[in-house]
Amino acid sequence: MKISFNRTTRWCVSSFVTLLLSPTISYAEDSELKPVENITVIGNRQAYQGDFTVLETPQAELVISEEVLKSAGVVDLVQALDLSASVARQNNFGGLWNSFAIRGFVGDENLPSNYLVNGFNAGRGFGGPRDLSGIESVEVLKGPRAALFGRGEPGGTINLVTKRPTFERDGEIVLSAGSFNTYRTDVDWTSPVSDMVAIRLVGFYEDAESYRDTVETTKYGLNPSVAILFSDQTKLNYELEYTQQEIPFDRGVVAMNNELGVIPESRFLGEPSYGPIETGVLGHQLEFQRNLNDDWTALVGFNYRATSLEGLASENGFALPAEDGTFARFSRSRDYDAVYQVFRAELNGSFNTGNIVHRVIVGVDADTFENDQYSLRDRSTDQSINIFNPVYGQSPADELELADNIDRVETQESSGLFIQDQISLTDNLDVRVGVRIDDYQQKFVNRLNDSVSEYSKTQASPQFGVVFKSSEALSFYVVYGENFRPLSGATDENGLEPNLSESTELGLKFALNDGDLQGNIAIFDVKQSNIATLDADYNPTAVGEAGSQGIEFDLTGSLTDSLSLWLSYAYTETETKNEFTDAVGWAFVPAGSDLLNVPDHQLSTQLVQQTELAGKPVKLIGGVLYVGERSGEFGNTAFNLPSYTTARLAAQYEISEQIEFSFEINNLFDKSYYSNSYGPTWVMPGAPRNFRLATRFRF
Repeated sequence: MKISFNRTTRWCVSSFVTLLLSPTISYAEDSELKPVENITVIGNRQAYQGDFTVLETPQAELVISEEVLKSAGVVDLVQALDLSASVARQNNFGGLWNSFAIRGFVGDENLPSNYLVNGFNAGRGFGGPRDLSGIESVEVLKGPRAALFGRGEPGGTINLVTKRPTFERDGEIVLSAGSFNTYRTDVDWTSPVSDMVAIRLVGFYEDAESYRDTVETTKYGLNPSVAILFSDQTKLNYELEYTQQEIPFDRGVVAMNNELGVIPESRFLGEPSYGPIETGVLGHQLEFQRNLNDDWTALVGFNYRATSLEGLASENGFALPAEDGTFARFSRSRDYDAVYQVFRAELNGSFNTGNIVHRVIVGVDADTFENDQYSLRDRSTDQSINIFNPVYGQSPADELELADNIDRVETQESSGLFIQDQISLTDNLDVRVGVRIDDYQQKFVNRLNDSVSEYSKTQASPQFGVVFKSSEALSFYVVYGENFRPLSGATDENGLEPNLSESTELGLKFALNDGDLQGNIAIFDVKQSNIATLDADYNPTAVGEAGSQGIEFDLTGSLTDSLSLWLSYAYTETETKNEFTDAVGWAFVPAGSDLLNVPDHQLSTQLVQQTELAGKPVKLIGGVLYVGERSGEFGNTAFNLPSYTTARLAAQYEISEQIEFSFEINNLFDKSYYSNSYGPTWVMPGAPRNFRLATRFRF
């Protein structure tokens, strides 16, 4: 007899097992591990970033710390990036991956948005939306970064900093439950094993229904890591990433005559019986750090990340529903795999030429990204559904006429050499000069027609910046940089040049309250060319041009000893510079069109007040997110997503050093809103008012 557990039972069982393990861990610490003394811990250096203070850096950066993430109730990357007004949500492929634009620009819309993990490229692939279990902080690195990071987007880069082992025993378990039958368990434990070795184990399990009808998700992951101190100057870190997710493919709701709200935000238009899409990640990251002397450090690292996505889904069609609500759908079965391998080696340090100080980063890296896609599609059988009165199950999976749709593998290989020198001409004036040379090759194998195409290119990406530090609390900067990104499907035959961009940024940084409150104001201008397009015969070209200009203001830190502020605002104006046919949606895009899903105005703010209740620490938290009106379909000026404002209230109460309770309400005023879209038939509604209750046990 098959044993079945309902959702609540599974969560309770996992939580109970976790609680049983925590005394065992504690006992093992007391009985087996001897106290570790006289440990000298080498600080972890971030790859590609060097040793610069905030005021010395000629680019805007926003670091979302672990404390801020906790106060904001963040559990995934989407929620974290909502804290930066410079980042806009994009079409997320039916909820199966992360997609975002920084300063108006998004990457290849047929792939997830790329991000870094400890400086390694890691975002591309098919591992599902990124959970932040195991992540210590999220860095929004704005502006041109190709001079160090290599190919990427002109608006900036996201870097995730992982939780690594410490040589102090610490641990916690968090049990949470919330709206839509959402149950989650998080575990984080770190301990020294000896004077040389420390380990850390981070894991999570989440089981949830949804505000979307019939949609249920399950995800779990494990992130063990080990740190080895060979000496006071030499350190090795190893981290493993393992994640599995089950996610129904959900294209959202539809608009009629460019009008939203014609059906409830909860209505699911897919086919529940097809089951969820399954995604997986298996990653390894190894990093070796050696302090050569007081001035120079060497970093060598390797990252391997394999991801997969597999399953059958019914998808919203492209044509608008009929007046009676009849809506055409199609089905697709996918089997996607990707492998990302990255190697890097760098030296960073300083030296003097007379009275001039040079702070240098120099290094090499190489990466390989293999993207293997196979899919079947059925657009011939009638799979329609009525959006006003949906009846599921009328298109059984075994009656579909699935035929070959995609069968291809694309391999991108790149090797790069980079150097950056920040020259201190005086105590107040720095000049930053950097350049990167990339040599890359692409190979595209179409297994449907047995064709093989190749493309190669060498590209230079320069950067130049100036920083004037007028005081210990104020600096001004200007920076210019160039970026590039190879276009998927480029071949020697079609000659698709890489997507190119130029970016200029002018800003000031300041510190108040003895450095406890820090701010940044930036004005930016980005020009992008060689956007993927189609010619009159629908052959691939790269003639599209677009621009983005705006101003940003970030202010974070402590207003008083008990009151902290997080504020991020951005005004972003985007437009296409010429007319073209979009290569993804095959739509004609007039010159002057807004870029998709990018609001003119966006604001994210949070206040945290620390006080006491019955002599115990309490945090009272309030937050607001405002997102302005934005284009809902590229090239369609008649369809826009309306602006929205959501509010959040939360409280965290420490009843002892070991136990903390927290409660939060999201979308406090139960506002209806739409977070992103690709067109009128692919619109993702936001969640209604919801709550979460959590208990944190420290040991």
